[in-house]
Amino acid sequence: MERYGSGQIKVVEYDLNWPAMFDQEREKLESVLGELVVTIEHMGSTAVPGLAAKPVIDLLVGVRSLNEARLRCIDPLQSLGYSHITDYEAWLPGELFFRKRVPGPWTHHVHMMEPSDSRGRWDEFLLFRDYLRGHPEAVSEYAELKRSAAVTAGDDIEIYRSAKNAFVEATKAKARTERRLIRRSD
Repeated sequence: MERYGSGQIKVVEYDLNWPAMFDQEREKLESVLGELVVTIEHMGSTAVPGLAAKPVIDLLVGVRSLNEARLRCIDPLQSLGYSHITDYEAWLPGELFFRKRVPGPWTHHVHMMEPSDSRGRWDEFLLFRDYLRGHPEAVSEYAELKRSAAVTAGDDIEIYRSAKNAFVEATKAKARTERRLIRRSD
């Protein structure tokens, strides 16, 4: 069982400071990673205005080469307080994952991958985020689900993730359908 870094999982109301916190961290990452970075996106619940969330800023860091990043980015990220979570590589192929402030409370996650990776996880992250940004009814539903999941999960992050999975998958399916319809009408 994977324990949450600050004990009991807490879902808090949307914080207007989250976008600025993302911007500040993006600048730090760009300064230490330099040319390795193609782009950095704000993803996850803190990237959706009005959505209740765990207060952890998720950064989706696009790199040209994951192999090169594996060789060159771990030390610079450690200098910013990140820990490379190597256990995740077994179930997140094509991604390097980092947490800031291990053992906790975690403040930031870095999901590093090649945007063009054939698994399509980059696009899926942004598809989900963008769908929520445009659908307030989905934001409300997801917030309630997250609050309930946090109570049920206690400090077990895997139970929390699993409780959200059906909603996330259904929402991504809706988003893909909507995107196809929009493309057809263009």
